[in-house]
Amino acid sequence: MPHDVEFEHFHATTEEAEKLSEAIWRVDNVVLTTVGIDIGSTTSHFMISRVHLQRAANALSSRFIVVGRDELWRSPILLTPYRDDYSIDAGALKTFVEDGFATAGIAPDAIDTGAVILTGEALKRRNARAIADLFAGYSGRFVCASAGHHLECMLAAQGSGATALSRQQRKTVVNVDIGGGTTKFALIQNGEILSTAAIAVGGRLIAWNDDGIVRLEQPAFAIAQSLGFDLRVGATLHDEERRALARRMSELIVTCLRQGGLDGDAGRLMLTDPLQAQPRPEIVTFSGGVAEFLFGRETGQFGDLGPFLARSLQHRLSHGAVAAQVWDPGQGLRATVVGASQFTVQVSGNTIYIANPERLPISNLPVVFCPFALEGELVDERDMEHTVRSAFLRHDLAPDEDEAAVAFRWSGTPSHARLQAVARVLLRVVSQGEHRKPIVLLVDGDVGRSLGHMMAEQLASGVDVISIDGMQLRDFDFVDIGSRIDPAGVVPVIIKSLLFPGPTQ
Repeated sequence: MPHDVEFEHFHATTEEAEKLSEAIWRVDNVVLTTVGIDIGSTTSHFMISRVHLQRAANALSSRFIVVGRDELWRSPILLTPYRDDYSIDAGALKTFVEDGFATAGIAPDAIDTGAVILTGEALKRRNARAIADLFAGYSGRFVCASAGHHLECMLAAQGSGATALSRQQRKTVVNVDIGGGTTKFALIQNGEILSTAAIAVGGRLIAWNDDGIVRLEQPAFAIAQSLGFDLRVGATLHDEERRALARRMSELIVTCLRQGGLDGDAGRLMLTDPLQAQPRPEIVTFSGGVAEFLFGRETGQFGDLGPFLARSLQHRLSHGAVAAQVWDPGQGLRATVVGASQFTVQVSGNTIYIANPERLPISNLPVVFCPFALEGELVDERDMEHTVRSAFLRHDLAPDEDEAAVAFRWSGTPSHARLQAVARVLLRVVSQGEHRKPIVLLVDGDVGRSLGHMMAEQLASGVDVISIDGMQLRDFDFVDIGSRIDPAGVVPVIIKSLLFPGPTQ
């Protein structure tokens, strides 16, 4: 249509308009193909998803948030393959993963990022190299999280939906994740995990086929002995013995749930300290492989105690063994790795301190979030030190050995006395160790430069500190810290987070 205008202009073609629209969309949107892989002592499986991230709505924000996730494909469940020497058969795992990609119709090169969660036998030294070699081709794109007992408790609580359920219902919840080799407990109040514990009780500590017992782990052998059974590999395990073992295991699980003192078999089989005694749960949720039988999603037989243990627990729960409601949180066997990795991007504030810029870039650094109580003019150094040590313990990390980024929120005035108290605590707990690892701090607040300067140039001359502010982080994050961008004096930080579901409606 002809029209009069007073400036030169042009009419874009449809193709040009589409390209312009797409370019504008890409500025504020990122779509990633992700994979989550769980390699455990009993089962292995993985899931491929597509994650849509969008720049936060506030003006000039550099942070991207997840606005959608579509599950593209989930693998069947594989009984983790072992060799005769009880080492994991990495070749069989490699075939399983490659066949999965082929079945899904997605090339491994199309994966943008991923998380590999290693638990149980996969963490043992004889398997470390084999697992590393298996994913060597994905170097730089995959986060590998070694999940010790406490971290696995937290992953299961988050991945099952129990933590979200507690937050939504404003209730105290205990999540009980019953796997093949261990049972993990997480006490949660209003969405915050207060305490975790684990016991060596699980559905596949003993396994059999037509020729008799083919797997007999030490905890199952100890329980059998306490019941007067003389079990050995190759022997026949009768139904009466299976039921008796399952009854004893379910009794041990309920004993742990009651948050009381533990002795006898329960005390000997605990892998951690027991759950704290308070608060008492109003809801109990179950996840893990045995939960599939408990809630009727699985009815098959796999030559182990899984279905027997589930039936025994059902009997105890129906007869009031636990004074709390039992809820199905929505995820069972796949609770630990229901989400793959995602990227969010943040840019630091410009008040940062980097003692040795040549240390950067750093990749795949686990984040240990410390919920400091920094209200008031005085900093309680004893309470703060306990918080830092507890946070590292939750992640099964040693603050004087393992590399990690300490994240916390700053509140209150940045006075010299308060900054110095925080700096003293961090220097006491997060030492560089014999490997001379840098102390990495990620702070939500404009105190990065002041805190780093105080640590490296006043309190501990020459200590290697990377102190970055303007960061919003949480547990289960991993970070890549890029090189410094001048003249702005900022660093880009890529955050890789595990995605967890909300509660089942």
